[in-house]
Amino acid sequence: MPAARTAAGLEPARPVPHRPRRRFGQNFLVDEAVITQIVEAINARPGERVVEIGPGLGALTRPLVERLDHLHVVEIDRDLARRLRAEFFPRQVTVHEQDALDFDFAALGGELRIVGNLPYNISTPLLFHLARHTPAIRDVHVMLQREVVERMVAQPSSSEYGRLSVMIQYRFKLDQLMTIAASAFRPVPKVESAVVRMTPFDRLPHCARDEEWFGCIVTAAFSQRRKTLRNALKRYLNADDFSQLGIDAGHRPQDLGVAEFVRLADRAAEGP
Repeated sequence: MPAARTAAGLEPARPVPHRPRRRFGQNFLVDEAVITQIVEAINARPGERVVEIGPGLGALTRPLVERLDHLHVVEIDRDLARRLRAEFFPRQVTVHEQDALDFDFAALGGELRIVGNLPYNISTPLLFHLARHTPAIRDVHVMLQREVVERMVAQPSSSEYGRLSVMIQYRFKLDQLMTIAASAFRPVPKVESAVVRMTPFDRLPHCARDEEWFGCIVTAAFSQRRKTLRNALKRYLNADDFSQLGIDAGHRPQDLGVAEFVRLADRAAEGP
């Protein structure tokens, strides 16, 4: 199977230089050793349903195509989408020219394996978007700003622990796989990156009765993280609530684990 084509399907097209667009947060991975490490960590196999977010110039796309029967890619940049359609046959790669924040991943079926170099300017909302599609996801391997990954995997009482930590750890088992130097990208970003594996729990370790309430309580708590729980959550819970739950209202939000936030949310959802 040929790996690349022109519009006529004969010879590989000569790519036109692409100028990275700041509004899309484009920093392209160019270090071949790092690319190999990431592809090995993903370990994609024929027959699997893999979706790449932000394929860009195809650094991960090409080695993934070599391992798979077919690959889906989601690319918002129309020029890059055009390049990808010129390089790969439709039977190899389906290009979804769309904003990943609006993309319905579940429409592709189940057991999805999500991969990609996520644009740093939308990384957090994109992680929450993926979390809403966990029933369709087998695992996620994504590259993010290292600071974001450290927040994702942070433990209670650490300075990095916050809303993102709680909300992502509620749904996923997390493994920080590697740190990547800024020099591995063009243009060179001002920050280091990291790759994280996110595996949805088959069964949630701590399942909230009402996940909207769970999100509300976590958001309210960390919107005022310097305040005690008593003050940060006074709209939703009173002293008796904390006492009955055995949670110290004098603690700050970063002192609580996922299980405690679930208990607070369940109590708030019960109402007065």
